[in-house]
This record gives sequence, structure tokens and C-alpha cells, in this order.
Amino acid sequence: MQNIHAITPCLWFDDQAEEAAEFYTGIFRNSKIVRMSRYGEAGYEIHGKPAGTVMTVAFELNGQTFTALNGGSSFKFNEAISFEVNCETQEDIDYYWEQLSKGGDETAQQCGWLKDKYGVSWQIISSVLIEMLNDASVEK
Repeated sequence: MQNIHAITPCLWFDDQAEEAAEFYTGIFRNSKIVRMSRYGEAGYEIHGKPAGTVMTVAFELNGQTFTALNGGSSFKFNEAISFEVNCETQEDIDYYWEQLSKGGDETAQQCGWLKDKYGVSWQIISSVLIEMLNDASVEK
């Protein structure tokens, strides 16, 4: 059962929710698709999705819950929201950068930022950098 007090990001897609959830769970270790819900016939005049079409996909990435919603083309992702991936090693940085940027846009971003093929922004960050930035020693 899902923790009622947990914060679960909901990602709005046109019609790629299932595809995106499979993409993300294929990249992050200890991840899984938890459940899917489908549109019924009721409400078709509002949502315009055929009955049986995937409506939501609940999934986990390293224990963090997410919901992907096929909500139509009304909204698009932008850089105002991004997900940080904290990495311990250069190998992890390279892995997540390569995997998440496949089909996406890494050229318009800098300082560890990229957009994946769905337009979601990610920050691939070295844990050591965060420690150094928070250190009181200016020399570091």
C-alpha cells in the first residue's frame, strides 16, 4: 500500500505514459511498474481517449514513487521542474547521462542538465560536488 504522506510526482504525457514508465524503469536499478489504470467509456466527451487506453501508470525508481498520466497535449514539460540524480562515481554519472539523454536534448543544457526524449529535465550530479559546494572552505 502506498504511503499516504509520500509526495508522488505526476508526469503529464500526451499518450506516452506507459512507454515513458518502461523507459525510466529500464534505466534505474531497483525500479518497477506497480500498476496501470485505463480509461473507460465514461467521460469520453471530456478526455477523448478510447476505452481501454492507458490512463495512468504508477511506477517506482529506486523507491521513489511516480505517476505517469496520459492527459492529452494540453501541457508540456519545461525546465521549471527537474529531477536530480545524485551519483557516487564517474561511471554512474556517465551511465545515467547516456541512458537518459538517448533521443533527448543534451546540447541545450549545461552543468549536468539534460532533457530526455519526453522533454523531462534531469540533473546528473556528482555527490562530491554537492559536498564541496556546501563546505565552508572556499579553497575547495
